[in-house]
Amino acid sequence: MISSFLIYKLILVVVIFLITLLVAAYSTYAERKVAAFLQDRIGPDRAGPFGILQPLADGLKFIMKEEIIPNVSNKFLFILGPCIAMMTALMAGVIIPWGGTLTINGESYSLQIADLNIGILYVFGVVSIGVYGIMIGGWASNNKFSLLGAIRASAQMISYEIAMGLSIIAFVLTTGTLSLGEISAMQAGGEGNAWNFWNVIYQPLGFLIFLICAFAECNRTPFDLPECETELVGGYHTEYSSMKLGFYLFAEYINMFVSSAVISTLYFGGYNFPFMNNLGLEPNTITIIGTGALFLKIVFFIFFFMWIRWTIPRFRYDQLMHLGWKILIPLAILNIFVTGLIKILT
Repeated sequence: MISSFLIYKLILVVVIFLITLLVAAYSTYAERKVAAFLQDRIGPDRAGPFGILQPLADGLKFIMKEEIIPNVSNKFLFILGPCIAMMTALMAGVIIPWGGTLTINGESYSLQIADLNIGILYVFGVVSIGVYGIMIGGWASNNKFSLLGAIRASAQMISYEIAMGLSIIAFVLTTGTLSLGEISAMQAGGEGNAWNFWNVIYQPLGFLIFLICAFAECNRTPFDLPECETELVGGYHTEYSSMKLGFYLFAEYINMFVSSAVISTLYFGGYNFPFMNNLGLEPNTITIIGTGALFLKIVFFIFFFMWIRWTIPRFRYDQLMHLGWKILIPLAILNIFVTGLIKILT
């Protein structure tokens, strides 16, 4: 007989999977609406009221388009590349605490699929695997533009993962744990504290480095050199069409959603919100409100990703590498020393 705990976890997996796909789909709509707002345009307005059905129309278009696989490509790897990109994008969501604890029929259920004691390392491992989807797809296309885009992507991600990892070392020195569940819980504050002790207060430089590296890891402007249209046609997915292209584009928005969730969890309290301990509400009500607060933070960071895209121009590739190796990595190392010194003195 299947236990209620296992049934709950399966339901939670399905719900988070569907929410992730829904958010990613409507991030494409939001991207075009934000761009239109910043450029004093209307944006999509034909498919449904205010263009609200545009993501469904785009998805149907991808499904109905002719699927083309170049004769000169490595067909197996050509198909495998977008699959890896999509799979790794979805895997990171399992360790994010989406809320506190729900009590149902006297039993407590956590709104987190898996609370790993090495949760941050798991995120880095999944992100590291994700670059293989881009590299394999670019190489298997047997196209020089795709290959150049894949090389750029691999070099960029490896470079910025170093600075991101170093920023996390200082973060772990501050929190003393790698578990995202524990990191969220320790930002709740005490009973007499109206405001939460968010980690961004203790690690402002680490947050800034992590945020910049998140842009680079997601291939978002101004770090979208792997798919630079003016130089590489479409970058690593030049030869892709139909749902294989859709997987690559969808994976980018899922990565943006997951990155926003990780940033909110690590530095901005996760599902915790101000005055949560002083409202006198039922625990289940606070949990539901906390989940809503987490998604509000995620929506803000998604908007921030889009805002930056339509505000800052793309870097040259030498500028991108200069920022990663000569500015962010030294700053991250300095942050480690300063954090360690503060921990010793206090």
